[in-house]
Amino acid sequence: MTARGAGGIGPLLRAYALAARPKTLPAAVAPVLVGAAAARAAGTWRTGPALAAAAGALLIQIGTNFANDVYDYEKGADTAERRGPLRVTQAGLLSPRQVRAGMVAAFGAAVAVGIYLAAVAGWPVVAIGVASIAAGIAYTAGPMPLAYVGLGEPFVFLFFGLVAVCGTSFVVAGRVPGLAWGAAVPVGALATAILVVNNVRDHDTDRKAGKRTFAARFGRRAGLAELAGLLVLAYLASPALAAAARSPALVLPALTLPSAVRLYRTVARHEDGPTLNRALAGSARLLLLYAILLAAGLLAAGSG
Repeated sequence: MTARGAGGIGPLLRAYALAARPKTLPAAVAPVLVGAAAARAAGTWRTGPALAAAAGALLIQIGTNFANDVYDYEKGADTAERRGPLRVTQAGLLSPRQVRAGMVAAFGAAVAVGIYLAAVAGWPVVAIGVASIAAGIAYTAGPMPLAYVGLGEPFVFLFFGLVAVCGTSFVVAGRVPGLAWGAAVPVGALATAILVVNNVRDHDTDRKAGKRTFAARFGRRAGLAELAGLLVLAYLASPALAAAARSPALVLPALTLPSAVRLYRTVARHEDGPTLNRALAGSARLLLLYAILLAAGLLAAGSG
């Protein structure tokens, strides 16, 4: 089915599922797991807000993915030369209007979740939600889209690290425990690493489209150095957090270090699209596994 041809509800739903980019969604779930674990380690737990935070994060991520799909297409970044996974607008599976409708629906559902969270956690949730949705749209839309002016990495580190982890702790515990601030650093670093893998893969086509990512501006080697720095930061943060909390359980994420090394080697040694697309999915899995182990370490630290 194409956006302009006939087709039933099944092909339409499959196209929307592709646009949601399920392989990227661990980036939304991981910080919620860590933030909720930090709240539980501090002695507070509320199931409703924890589940709502996860739902809201997923919806904002999906809405952002829809926005990226349609706005990258309209700005000329998604062409036949693109090495990345299928984009539904560029492929004609959905029209720009349909993708925008999906974006509005996802962000609208996120607002509904946010109303509940604001009722249980107060006005700061409104500020977090508005900023997150605005940033999700501004990532590829508007006169100065974040991804096109080299601000993608700070945006991801801020919103998928500090905002998501600490915001989740806030809605679950009513405050932000000290452990949440520290745990947000490696989560933000690995979430940013997902973006960097994407940007290293697309550095040539991004440069042609005027998308000034770090890798597009300074080259593939610079992108690889950026990736290495983020991985080093993530794996130094865990033992630092363990030392600060005096809990050896917080070094559990080090078990994922071999996967991080393999990820870097794959991105450094290969330039073909299919291999780097698998590496991109692997970077999201790495973040999720790291977050699960970090959450387990936080819970152990809290019970110790």
